[in-house]
Amino acid sequence: MNENLRARQLAKRIQEIVAEAIEFRVKDARLGFVTITDARLTNDFREATVFYTVFGTPEEREATAAALETARGQIRTEVGRRMGIKHTPSLTFIVDRVPETSAHLEGLLREMHQADAELQKVREGASYAGEADPYKHDDEEDGEDD
Repeated sequence: MNENLRARQLAKRIQEIVAEAIEFRVKDARLGFVTITDARLTNDFREATVFYTVFGTPEEREATAAALETARGQIRTEVGRRMGIKHTPSLTFIVDRVPETSAHLEGLLREMHQADAELQKVREGASYAGEADPYKHDDEEDGEDD
């Protein structure tokens, strides 16, 4: 349990260091508007996965991925220098798909709301086929016996 907590704490620190390194240390024209969204560290602290998003065209995203791959050693050195741990984890950069998934889900919710609105319009002029409340109630049964 404590190892998982320690791994999460170190991963959060790695996320901060990588974001700062990309912003202030890495000088590569191919880097686009990069946001480091998350970092995960294995329980043995040997490998860190860094998730990022990039604003731009698909070509700019590919260029940013190449720039991050090129700067991986420099960023890892910065992480090792600032973390002060015995072994500096290797870094793997992965594009975070959460924004795209979120946009897809928002589109589905928008379609659902439109379908609900259309159904509500159809229901406005509708009437019941029988009575509004087809169930018999105890007070109605008592009145019929008299």
